[in-house]
Amino acid sequence: MNAIPIIEVQHISKQFRTPVPKEGKFAGLRTLFSRDYRVKDAVNDISFTIEKGEFVGYIGPNGAGKSTTIKMLTGILHPTAGQIRIAGESPHRSRRHVVGRLGVVFGQRSQLWWDLPVKDSFDILSEMYRVDPDAKRKRIAEMSELLELAPFWQTPVRKLSLGQRMRADLAAAMLHDPELLFLDEPTIGLDVTAKRSIRGFLKALNRDFGKTVLLTTHDMDDIEQLCSRVMVINHGKLAYDGTIAQLREMIGLPTIIRVTFRGRFEIPNPNNIDHGIHIVEQNDREVIVEANRSELKAAEILRILGTWGEIDDIHMEEPDFEEVIHRVY
Repeated sequence: MNAIPIIEVQHISKQFRTPVPKEGKFAGLRTLFSRDYRVKDAVNDISFTIEKGEFVGYIGPNGAGKSTTIKMLTGILHPTAGQIRIAGESPHRSRRHVVGRLGVVFGQRSQLWWDLPVKDSFDILSEMYRVDPDAKRKRIAEMSELLELAPFWQTPVRKLSLGQRMRADLAAAMLHDPELLFLDEPTIGLDVTAKRSIRGFLKALNRDFGKTVLLTTHDMDDIEQLCSRVMVINHGKLAYDGTIAQLREMIGLPTIIRVTFRGRFEIPNPNNIDHGIHIVEQNDREVIVEANRSELKAAEILRILGTWGEIDDIHMEEPDFEEVIHRVY
């Protein structure tokens, strides 16, 4: 029997109705008796499944429907249409049970108590989730080692740096040992060192502890370094669902190839239109070309370049992922 996916989403939609103000004489009085509404489709007929142990990036421009989707998955919002299952259960009908399976971190909002030391927030959260004292000590020890919590364990949350607060929030989200972690912009505003620390922790959670992670972010380095799969949402619809490599191939952006020859080289056809290789720049010993890898395989590109002269070094640079995503939007 196949294992139940950790997340099942079937044709979900979410509409928001906002009142349209009336104009003219006695507008306020007329509003008391009748109202007109403007309907906005925040999410429109989205379906996907996520298996246990996956690390999935969920990306899109502002207002695309990312946060609305996450709120429906966590049971905060009810879908207007469609069904959601978390490990086979509805997050709306079985909210208390499903919440125990989830860890949620919002980069711009903290679940910690602002004026209390980090330790006190963990004590409160462990009581809320009814975490066994032995299990609590074990998990805090694990999280403290991975996230280096000890230096600010007794510090009030309001005095933490942004990087320290995010590390504490991540540890707090894992206190009740959830199977599934929702992350909304976990590296927003962090410096390079803090981002590296957070990414290392998230990799360990997924690789070593088998946690399933759904990540929303505008940082494309987060996606490239962490995710095995990416889903792109735009205007409330799912525009893409697959691997990063497949996305690059689908868009068809060219690979940049820098070739250094041992001596002089000769290009039989300077434009190379027939081969699908286009020259960007060249000098006495070096040439930079671009080629569409969806049309021309790497081995064929190397064979063609090898006919120009004796190759000393070659470097291939894949399309920038931000440019790939921009093409999808």
